Amino acid sequence: MTSTTSPMNVSGVFPSLAQVGDFGPPRSELGIGSLMPWNGKLYVQNYNSHKAGSGGGVSLRRISEDLSMEVVPETFGVDGTYTNRFVHFPTSKLVLGPHVIDTEHKITTIAELAPLRVCGTARHLTKPDTHVYVLAMEGELFELDLTTMACTQLFDLNDELGTDGEMKVHYKDCYTSFGRLVICSNEYHEPDWAGEQAAGRLAEYDGQSWRIVERRPFTAIGGRHEFGGTIFATGWDRASAIMQVFTEVDQRWTRYRLPKASHCFDHKWQTEWPRIREVEHERLLMDHHGMFYEVSPWAYGGRVWGVRPISTHLWVMGDFCSWRGMLVLGADNASPSHGLNPYTAEPHSNMWFGKTDDLWSFGKPAGWGGPWWEDEVVAGEPSDPYLMTGFDQKCLHVQNFGDQPMTATVEVDVHGHGRFARTATLRVGPGELATHVFPSGFSAHWARVVSDVDTTASAQFVYT
Repeated sequence: MTSTTSPMNVSGVFPSLAQVGDFGPPRSELGIGSLMPWNGKLYVQNYNSHKAGSGGGVSLRRISEDLSMEVVPETFGVDGTYTNRFVHFPTSKLVLGPHVIDTEHKITTIAELAPLRVCGTARHLTKPDTHVYVLAMEGELFELDLTTMACTQLFDLNDELGTDGEMKVHYKDCYTSFGRLVICSNEYHEPDWAGEQAAGRLAEYDGQSWRIVERRPFTAIGGRHEFGGTIFATGWDRASAIMQVFTEVDQRWTRYRLPKASHCFDHKWQTEWPRIREVEHERLLMDHHGMFYEVSPWAYGGRVWGVRPISTHLWVMGDFCSWRGMLVLGADNASPSHGLNPYTAEPHSNMWFGKTDDLWSFGKPAGWGGPWWEDEVVAGEPSDPYLMTGFDQKCLHVQNFGDQPMTATVEVDVHGHGRFARTATLRVGPGELATHVFPSGFSAHWARVVSDVDTTASAQFVYT
Protein backbone atom coordinates (compact mmCIF):
# COMPACT_ATOMS: atom_id res chain seq x y z
CA MET A 1 0.00 0.00 0.00
CA THR A 2 1.97 3.01 -1.25
CA SER A 3 -0.83 5.44 -2.12
CA THR A 4 -1.03 8.56 0.04
CA THR A 5 -4.69 7.76 0.67
CA SER A 6 -3.97 4.30 2.02
CA PRO A 7 -3.93 3.61 5.78
CA MET A 8 -0.57 3.53 7.51
CA ASN A 9 1.14 0.13 7.35
CA VAL A 10 3.88 -0.89 9.80
CA SER A 11 5.52 -4.17 8.71
CA GLY A 12 2.21 -5.64 7.60
CA VAL A 13 0.19 -4.23 10.52
CA PHE A 14 -2.41 -1.48 9.99
CA PRO A 15 -2.97 0.40 13.27
CA SER A 16 -6.36 1.60 12.03
CA LEU A 17 -7.60 -2.02 12.05
CA ALA A 18 -6.76 -2.68 15.72
CA GLN A 19 -9.44 -4.27 17.88
CA VAL A 20 -9.45 -2.15 21.05
CA GLY A 21 -11.37 -3.00 24.21
CA ASP A 22 -12.74 -0.84 26.97
CA PHE A 23 -10.57 0.19 29.87
CA GLY A 24 -13.07 -1.69 31.98
CA PRO A 25 -14.13 -3.25 34.12
CA PRO A 26 -13.98 -6.13 33.28
CA ARG A 27 -10.49 -5.27 31.94
CA SER A 28 -10.28 -8.50 29.99
CA GLU A 29 -8.48 -9.32 26.77
CA LEU A 30 -9.74 -8.48 23.30
CA GLY A 31 -8.38 -11.12 20.97
CA ILE A 32 -9.27 -12.03 17.42
CA GLY A 33 -11.14 -15.32 17.54
CA SER A 34 -11.98 -15.88 13.88
CA LEU A 35 -11.29 -14.36 10.47
CA MET A 36 -13.48 -15.12 7.47
CA PRO A 37 -13.63 -13.79 3.90
CA TRP A 38 -17.29 -13.63 2.87
CA ASN A 39 -18.68 -12.12 -0.33
CA GLY A 40 -16.17 -9.31 -0.73
CA LYS A 41 -15.64 -8.55 2.95
CA LEU A 42 -13.28 -9.80 5.64
CA TYR A 43 -15.18 -10.52 8.84
CA VAL A 44 -13.32 -10.18 12.14
CA GLN A 45 -14.93 -11.78 15.19
CA ASN A 46 -13.11 -10.64 18.31
CA TYR A 47 -13.58 -11.96 21.84
CA ASN A 48 -12.96 -11.40 25.52
CA SER A 49 -12.49 -14.05 28.19
CA HIS A 50 -16.06 -13.92 29.49
CA LYS A 51 -19.44 -15.19 28.64
CA ALA A 52 -21.85 -12.73 27.05
CA GLY A 53 -23.01 -9.69 28.95
CA SER A 54 -19.63 -8.66 30.32
CA GLY A 55 -18.96 -5.81 27.90
CA GLY A 56 -15.41 -4.98 26.98
CA GLY A 57 -15.83 -3.70 23.44
CA VAL A 58 -16.52 -7.04 21.74
CA SER A 59 -18.40 -6.96 18.44
CA LEU A 60 -18.23 -8.30 14.91
CA ARG A 61 -16.18 -6.12 12.53
CA ARG A 62 -16.26 -5.99 8.72
CA ILE A 63 -13.29 -4.90 6.57
CA SER A 64 -13.66 -3.75 2.97
CA GLU A 65 -11.13 -4.00 0.13
CA ASP A 66 -9.95 -0.42 0.79
CA LEU A 67 -9.08 -1.57 4.35
CA SER A 68 -11.79 0.51 5.97
CA MET A 69 -13.40 -1.21 8.95
CA GLU A 70 -16.89 -0.94 10.43
CA VAL A 71 -18.52 -2.33 13.53
CA VAL A 72 -21.39 -4.51 12.35
CA PRO A 73 -24.29 -2.69 14.02
CA GLU A 74 -26.52 -5.75 14.48
CA THR A 75 -23.87 -7.35 16.69
CA PHE A 76 -23.04 -4.40 18.92
CA GLY A 77 -23.55 -5.49 22.51
CA VAL A 78 -23.38 -9.21 21.67
CA ASP A 79 -20.16 -10.08 23.43
CA GLY A 80 -18.34 -13.11 24.75
CA THR A 81 -15.71 -15.65 23.75
CA TYR A 82 -16.51 -16.44 20.11
CA THR A 83 -13.90 -18.26 18.01
CA ASN A 84 -15.73 -20.42 15.43
CA ARG A 85 -16.10 -20.05 11.68
CA PHE A 86 -17.84 -22.28 9.15
CA VAL A 87 -19.37 -21.93 5.68
CA HIS A 88 -22.43 -24.09 5.07
CA PHE A 89 -22.56 -24.30 1.31
CA PRO A 90 -25.95 -26.08 0.91
CA THR A 91 -27.71 -23.04 2.43
CA SER A 92 -25.06 -20.44 1.51
CA LYS A 93 -24.73 -19.35 5.14
CA LEU A 94 -21.70 -18.33 7.20
CA VAL A 95 -21.68 -19.25 10.89
CA LEU A 96 -19.40 -16.90 12.83
CA GLY A 97 -19.65 -16.80 16.60
CA PRO A 98 -23.36 -16.94 17.50
CA HIS A 99 -24.23 -15.24 14.20
CA VAL A 100 -25.51 -16.61 10.90
CA ILE A 101 -24.71 -14.41 7.89
CA ASP A 102 -26.33 -14.78 4.49
CA THR A 103 -24.95 -13.84 1.08
CA GLU A 104 -26.40 -10.32 1.35
CA HIS A 105 -24.63 -9.81 4.69
CA LYS A 106 -27.88 -10.03 6.65
CA ILE A 107 -27.14 -11.24 10.16
CA THR A 108 -29.22 -13.45 12.44
CA THR A 109 -27.97 -13.88 16.01
CA ILE A 110 -28.93 -17.23 17.59
CA ALA A 111 -30.29 -16.48 21.04
CA GLU A 112 -29.36 -19.87 22.48
CA LEU A 113 -25.71 -19.43 21.45
CA ALA A 114 -25.10 -15.77 22.29
CA PRO A 115 -24.63 -16.37 26.07
CA LEU A 116 -22.12 -19.18 25.49
CA ARG A 117 -18.42 -19.29 24.65
CA VAL A 118 -18.91 -20.65 21.12
CA CYS A 119 -15.73 -22.32 19.85
CA GLY A 120 -16.51 -24.67 16.96
CA THR A 121 -18.91 -25.46 14.11
CA ALA A 122 -18.97 -28.61 11.98
CA ARG A 123 -21.02 -30.49 9.39
CA HIS A 124 -23.93 -32.55 10.66
CA LEU A 125 -23.58 -36.33 10.40
CA THR A 126 -27.14 -37.13 9.34
CA LYS A 127 -28.60 -33.78 8.18
CA PRO A 128 -25.69 -32.13 6.36
CA ASP A 129 -27.88 -30.17 3.91
CA THR A 130 -29.70 -28.20 6.59
CA HIS A 131 -27.94 -28.55 9.95
CA VAL A 132 -24.56 -27.98 11.60
CA TYR A 133 -23.10 -28.85 14.99
CA VAL A 134 -22.05 -25.98 17.25
CA LEU A 135 -19.70 -26.51 20.21
CA ALA A 136 -19.25 -24.23 23.22
CA MET A 137 -16.26 -24.15 25.57
CA GLU A 138 -18.02 -25.59 28.61
CA GLY A 139 -18.97 -28.71 26.66
CA GLU A 140 -22.40 -27.74 25.34
CA LEU A 141 -22.98 -29.32 21.92
CA PHE A 142 -25.90 -28.11 19.78
CA GLU A 143 -27.40 -28.78 16.39
CA LEU A 144 -28.45 -25.67 14.47
CA ASP A 145 -30.98 -25.75 11.63
CA LEU A 146 -29.82 -23.12 9.13
CA THR A 147 -33.19 -23.08 7.37
CA THR A 148 -35.29 -22.29 10.46
CA MET A 149 -32.57 -21.10 12.91
CA ALA A 150 -33.87 -23.59 15.49
CA CYS A 151 -31.07 -24.47 17.92
CA THR A 152 -31.23 -27.56 20.13
CA GLN A 153 -28.70 -28.82 22.67
CA LEU A 154 -27.77 -32.46 22.04
CA PHE A 155 -25.14 -33.21 24.66
CA ASP A 156 -23.35 -31.95 27.72
CA LEU A 157 -19.93 -33.37 26.89
CA ASN A 158 -18.88 -33.20 30.52
CA ASP A 159 -21.35 -36.01 31.14
CA GLU A 160 -20.42 -37.93 28.01
CA LEU A 161 -16.63 -37.70 28.37
CA GLY A 162 -16.09 -37.33 32.11
CA THR A 163 -14.74 -33.78 32.08
CA ASP A 164 -15.22 -30.95 34.59
CA GLY A 165 -18.08 -28.54 34.20
CA GLU A 166 -18.80 -24.83 34.13
CA MET A 167 -15.71 -22.58 33.77
CA LYS A 168 -13.41 -25.52 34.66
CA VAL A 169 -12.84 -26.98 31.21
CA HIS A 170 -11.93 -25.62 27.77
CA TYR A 171 -13.48 -27.40 24.84
CA LYS A 172 -11.68 -26.01 21.79
CA ASP A 173 -12.73 -27.35 18.40
CA CYS A 174 -14.91 -29.75 16.43
CA TYR A 175 -14.74 -31.26 12.96
CA THR A 176 -16.76 -33.81 10.97
CA SER A 177 -15.55 -36.18 8.30
CA PHE A 178 -15.60 -39.90 7.41
CA GLY A 179 -18.72 -40.56 9.48
CA ARG A 180 -17.39 -39.14 12.74
CA LEU A 181 -17.72 -35.91 14.68
CA VAL A 182 -14.39 -35.20 16.40
CA ILE A 183 -14.09 -32.80 19.35
CA CYS A 184 -11.28 -31.79 21.68
CA SER A 185 -10.57 -30.04 24.98
CA ASN A 186 -7.25 -28.75 26.30
CA GLU A 187 -7.30 -29.05 30.09
CA TYR A 188 -3.69 -28.94 31.35
CA HIS A 189 -2.08 -27.54 34.48
CA GLU A 190 -0.02 -28.82 37.42
CA PRO A 191 -1.92 -32.09 38.12
CA ASP A 192 -1.82 -33.01 34.42
CA TRP A 193 1.90 -32.27 34.18
CA ALA A 194 2.53 -34.30 37.34
CA GLY A 195 0.59 -37.27 35.99
CA GLU A 196 -2.06 -37.06 38.72
CA GLN A 197 -4.86 -36.60 36.19
CA ALA A 198 -5.46 -36.67 32.44
CA ALA A 199 -8.32 -34.24 31.91
CA GLY A 200 -7.85 -33.23 28.25
CA ARG A 201 -9.80 -35.05 25.57
CA LEU A 202 -9.73 -35.98 21.90
CA ALA A 203 -12.97 -37.85 21.24
CA GLU A 204 -15.23 -38.90 18.38
CA TYR A 205 -18.94 -39.56 17.91
CA ASP A 206 -20.28 -41.90 15.22
CA GLY A 207 -23.93 -40.91 15.59
CA GLN A 208 -24.54 -43.58 18.22
CA SER A 209 -21.94 -43.28 20.95
CA TRP A 210 -18.86 -41.36 22.06
CA ARG A 211 -15.34 -42.79 22.13
CA ILE A 212 -12.30 -41.16 23.76
CA VAL A 213 -9.30 -41.31 21.41
CA GLU A 214 -6.78 -39.64 23.78
CA ARG A 215 -6.80 -38.39 27.36
CA ARG A 216 -4.45 -35.51 26.67
CA PRO A 217 -4.94 -31.80 25.96
CA PHE A 218 -5.83 -31.08 22.32
CA THR A 219 -6.35 -27.68 20.75
CA ALA A 220 -7.29 -27.93 17.06
CA ILE A 221 -8.85 -30.33 14.55
CA GLY A 222 -8.86 -29.82 10.81
CA GLY A 223 -8.40 -31.18 7.33
CA ARG A 224 -9.86 -31.05 3.83
CA HIS A 225 -12.89 -33.27 4.54
CA GLU A 226 -13.00 -36.13 1.97
CA PHE A 227 -10.12 -34.67 -0.04
CA GLY A 228 -6.91 -36.41 1.02
CA GLY A 229 -8.44 -38.97 3.36
CA THR A 230 -7.16 -37.43 6.61
CA ILE A 231 -8.16 -35.66 9.82
CA PHE A 232 -5.48 -33.81 11.80
CA ALA A 233 -5.66 -33.03 15.53
CA THR A 234 -2.97 -31.25 17.54
CA GLY A 235 -2.24 -31.54 21.24
CA TRP A 236 0.60 -32.08 23.66
CA ASP A 237 1.82 -33.61 26.91
CA ARG A 238 4.90 -32.97 29.02
CA ALA A 239 7.08 -34.99 26.64
CA SER A 240 6.35 -33.16 23.36
CA ALA A 241 3.79 -31.65 21.03
CA ILE A 242 1.48 -34.23 19.45
CA MET A 243 -0.23 -34.62 16.08
CA GLN A 244 -2.92 -37.29 15.84
CA VAL A 245 -3.90 -38.26 12.28
CA PHE A 246 -6.96 -40.25 11.23
CA THR A 247 -6.56 -41.94 7.85
CA GLU A 248 -9.55 -43.08 5.82
CA VAL A 249 -7.78 -45.97 4.12
CA ASP A 250 -7.30 -47.93 7.34
CA GLN A 251 -9.90 -46.16 9.55
CA ARG A 252 -7.51 -45.52 12.42
CA TRP A 253 -5.70 -42.81 14.34
CA THR A 254 -1.88 -42.63 14.41
CA ARG A 255 0.01 -40.55 16.96
CA TYR A 256 3.03 -38.54 15.78
CA ARG A 257 5.19 -36.38 18.02
CA LEU A 258 6.61 -32.94 17.20
CA PRO A 259 9.02 -30.57 18.95
CA LYS A 260 7.83 -27.83 21.26
CA ALA A 261 9.14 -24.50 20.02
CA SER A 262 8.39 -22.91 23.40
CA HIS A 263 7.20 -23.89 26.86
CA CYS A 264 5.04 -20.74 26.83
CA PHE A 265 2.24 -22.89 25.38
CA ASP A 266 2.23 -25.49 28.18
CA HIS A 267 -1.07 -24.45 29.77
CA LYS A 268 -4.69 -24.54 28.63
CA TRP A 269 -4.96 -20.74 28.83
CA GLN A 270 -1.91 -20.29 26.65
CA THR A 271 -3.03 -22.43 23.73
CA GLU A 272 -5.68 -20.00 22.42
CA TRP A 273 -6.32 -20.71 19.51
CA PRO A 274 -3.82 -22.57 17.32
CA ARG A 275 -5.39 -23.61 14.03
CA ILE A 276 -5.12 -25.95 11.06
CA ARG A 277 -6.25 -24.02 7.97
CA GLU A 278 -5.99 -24.19 4.20
CA VAL A 279 -4.30 -20.90 3.23
CA GLU A 280 -3.03 -21.87 -0.20
CA HIS A 281 -5.03 -24.11 -2.53
CA GLU A 282 -4.93 -27.74 -1.32
CA ARG A 283 -2.19 -26.94 1.21
CA LEU A 284 -2.62 -26.79 4.96
CA LEU A 285 -0.86 -24.43 7.35
CA MET A 286 -0.66 -25.74 10.92
CA ASP A 287 0.15 -23.54 13.92
CA HIS A 288 1.15 -25.71 16.85
CA HIS A 289 2.99 -25.01 20.10
CA GLY A 290 4.86 -21.96 18.78
CA MET A 291 5.74 -23.33 15.34
CA PHE A 292 4.21 -23.08 11.87
CA TYR A 293 4.19 -26.23 9.71
CA GLU A 294 3.21 -26.96 6.14
CA VAL A 295 1.05 -30.09 5.96
CA SER A 296 -0.28 -32.04 3.01
CA PRO A 297 -3.87 -33.26 3.34
CA TRP A 298 -2.93 -36.51 1.59
CA ALA A 299 -2.00 -39.80 3.23
CA TYR A 300 -0.47 -42.72 1.38
CA GLY A 301 -0.44 -46.19 2.84
CA GLY A 302 -2.09 -44.86 5.97
CA ARG A 303 0.84 -42.50 6.69
CA VAL A 304 1.25 -38.74 6.39
CA TRP A 305 4.32 -37.62 4.46
CA GLY A 306 4.30 -33.87 4.10
CA VAL A 307 5.03 -32.37 7.53
CA ARG A 308 7.69 -29.66 7.48
CA PRO A 309 8.46 -26.92 10.01
CA ILE A 310 8.38 -23.37 8.64
CA SER A 311 9.19 -21.01 11.51
CA THR A 312 8.78 -20.28 15.20
CA HIS A 313 6.82 -17.49 16.86
CA LEU A 314 5.49 -16.32 20.24
CA TRP A 315 2.07 -15.11 19.08
CA VAL A 316 -1.30 -16.10 20.49
CA MET A 317 -2.79 -16.78 17.06
CA GLY A 318 -6.58 -16.70 17.16
CA ASP A 319 -7.06 -17.43 13.48
CA PHE A 320 -5.57 -16.97 10.01
CA CYS A 321 -6.91 -17.03 6.47
CA SER A 322 -6.25 -16.07 2.86
CA TRP A 323 -7.93 -12.86 1.68
CA ARG A 324 -7.43 -11.11 -1.66
CA GLY A 325 -4.09 -12.82 -2.22
CA MET A 326 -2.81 -12.02 1.27
CA LEU A 327 -2.23 -14.17 4.33
CA VAL A 328 -3.99 -12.57 7.29
CA LEU A 329 -2.99 -13.54 10.85
CA GLY A 330 -5.18 -12.47 13.76
CA ALA A 331 -3.61 -12.23 17.20
CA ASP A 332 -4.39 -11.72 20.87
CA ASN A 333 -1.77 -9.11 21.69
CA ALA A 334 -2.24 -7.39 25.03
CA SER A 335 -4.49 -7.88 28.05
CA PRO A 336 -4.76 -6.35 31.53
CA SER A 337 -5.86 -9.85 32.60
CA HIS A 338 -8.36 -8.53 35.15
CA GLY A 339 -5.67 -6.47 36.82
CA LEU A 340 -3.08 -9.23 37.02
CA ASN A 341 -1.00 -7.41 34.40
CA PRO A 342 -0.57 -3.84 35.74
CA TYR A 343 1.69 -2.93 32.81
CA THR A 344 -1.08 -3.12 30.21
CA ALA A 345 -4.09 -0.85 30.60
CA GLU A 346 -5.79 -1.33 27.24
CA PRO A 347 -6.98 -4.67 25.83
CA HIS A 348 -6.10 -4.65 22.15
CA SER A 349 -5.12 -6.88 19.26
CA ASN A 350 -4.51 -6.59 15.55
CA MET A 351 -3.89 -8.45 12.33
CA TRP A 352 -0.82 -8.98 10.20
CA PHE A 353 -1.13 -8.86 6.42
CA GLY A 354 1.49 -10.49 4.20
CA LYS A 355 2.15 -13.50 2.02
CA THR A 356 2.43 -17.13 3.06
CA ASP A 357 6.07 -17.19 1.95
CA ASP A 358 6.82 -14.41 4.46
CA LEU A 359 6.47 -16.96 7.25
CA TRP A 360 9.87 -18.42 6.33
CA SER A 361 11.44 -15.12 7.47
CA PHE A 362 10.10 -15.53 11.00
CA GLY A 363 12.01 -17.40 13.73
CA LYS A 364 14.13 -20.31 12.55
CA PRO A 365 12.71 -23.79 13.28
CA ALA A 366 14.06 -25.12 16.58
CA GLY A 367 12.64 -26.98 19.53
CA TRP A 368 12.79 -29.89 21.91
CA GLY A 369 10.77 -32.89 22.99
CA GLY A 370 10.60 -36.60 22.45
CA PRO A 371 8.56 -39.76 22.80
CA TRP A 372 9.34 -40.45 26.49
CA TRP A 373 9.37 -38.36 29.67
CA GLU A 374 9.94 -40.61 32.71
CA ASP A 375 7.61 -43.14 31.09
CA GLU A 376 7.17 -46.85 31.65
CA VAL A 377 8.86 -48.41 28.62
CA VAL A 378 8.22 -51.96 27.36
CA ALA A 379 11.12 -53.96 25.94
CA GLY A 380 11.04 -54.17 22.14
CA GLU A 381 8.10 -51.77 21.80
CA PRO A 382 8.99 -48.79 19.57
CA SER A 383 8.16 -45.29 20.69
CA ASP A 384 5.88 -42.96 18.78
CA PRO A 385 7.52 -41.50 15.66
CA TYR A 386 9.10 -38.09 16.34
CA LEU A 387 9.60 -35.43 13.65
CA MET A 388 13.19 -35.04 12.47
CA THR A 389 13.11 -33.18 9.16
CA GLY A 390 13.60 -29.42 8.78
CA PHE A 391 16.04 -28.74 11.63
CA ASP A 392 19.79 -28.12 11.70
CA GLN A 393 21.74 -29.51 14.67
CA LYS A 394 20.26 -32.51 16.48
CA CYS A 395 21.03 -34.52 19.58
CA LEU A 396 19.20 -37.13 21.63
CA HIS A 397 19.34 -37.57 25.41
CA VAL A 398 18.25 -40.92 26.87
CA GLN A 399 17.95 -41.28 30.64
CA ASN A 400 17.41 -44.62 32.37
CA PHE A 401 15.54 -44.51 35.69
CA GLY A 402 15.44 -48.29 36.06
CA ASP A 403 17.65 -50.62 38.11
CA GLN A 404 19.27 -52.47 35.19
CA PRO A 405 21.23 -51.33 32.11
CA MET A 406 19.32 -50.59 28.94
CA THR A 407 20.29 -50.38 25.30
CA ALA A 408 18.33 -47.71 23.45
CA THR A 409 18.21 -48.26 19.70
CA VAL A 410 17.58 -45.20 17.55
CA GLU A 411 15.67 -45.89 14.34
CA VAL A 412 14.87 -43.48 11.52
CA ASP A 413 12.35 -43.40 8.69
CA VAL A 414 14.04 -41.76 5.69
CA HIS A 415 11.10 -42.22 3.32
CA GLY A 416 8.20 -41.20 5.57
CA HIS A 417 6.26 -44.41 4.95
CA GLY A 418 6.48 -45.82 8.47
CA ARG A 419 9.31 -48.32 7.96
CA PHE A 420 12.29 -47.66 10.20
CA ALA A 421 15.95 -48.72 10.16
CA ARG A 422 18.53 -48.64 12.95
CA THR A 423 21.00 -45.76 12.90
CA ALA A 424 22.53 -45.69 16.42
CA THR A 425 22.52 -47.40 19.81
CA LEU A 426 23.06 -45.96 23.28
CA ARG A 427 24.09 -48.05 26.30
CA VAL A 428 22.59 -46.46 29.41
CA GLY A 429 23.33 -47.68 32.91
CA PRO A 430 20.87 -47.50 35.81
CA GLY A 431 20.28 -43.89 36.76
CA GLU A 432 22.53 -42.65 33.95
CA LEU A 433 22.14 -40.31 30.98
CA ALA A 434 23.55 -41.03 27.53
CA THR A 435 23.68 -38.55 24.66
CA HIS A 436 23.92 -39.12 20.93
CA VAL A 437 24.86 -36.18 18.70
CA PHE A 438 23.78 -36.70 15.11
CA PRO A 439 26.28 -35.71 12.43
CA SER A 440 25.87 -32.28 10.91
CA GLY A 441 23.46 -32.53 7.99
CA PHE A 442 21.97 -35.83 9.13
CA SER A 443 18.19 -35.94 8.86
CA ALA A 444 15.17 -38.14 8.20
CA HIS A 445 11.41 -37.71 8.23
CA TRP A 446 10.84 -39.45 11.55
CA ALA A 447 12.85 -41.00 14.38
CA ARG A 448 11.91 -43.40 17.17
CA VAL A 449 13.56 -45.17 20.10
CA VAL A 450 13.35 -48.81 21.24
CA SER A 451 14.56 -50.20 24.60
CA ASP A 452 15.80 -53.75 25.06
CA VAL A 453 14.43 -54.00 28.64
CA ASP A 454 11.37 -52.99 30.60
CA THR A 455 12.28 -49.81 32.41
CA THR A 456 11.37 -46.21 33.17
CA ALA A 457 13.08 -43.84 30.78
CA SER A 458 13.16 -40.47 29.07
CA ALA A 459 14.10 -39.87 25.43
CA GLN A 460 14.32 -36.18 24.47
CA PHE A 461 15.56 -34.68 21.22
CA VAL A 462 16.98 -31.17 21.13
CA TYR A 463 17.02 -29.37 17.77
CA THR A 464 18.94 -26.09 17.41
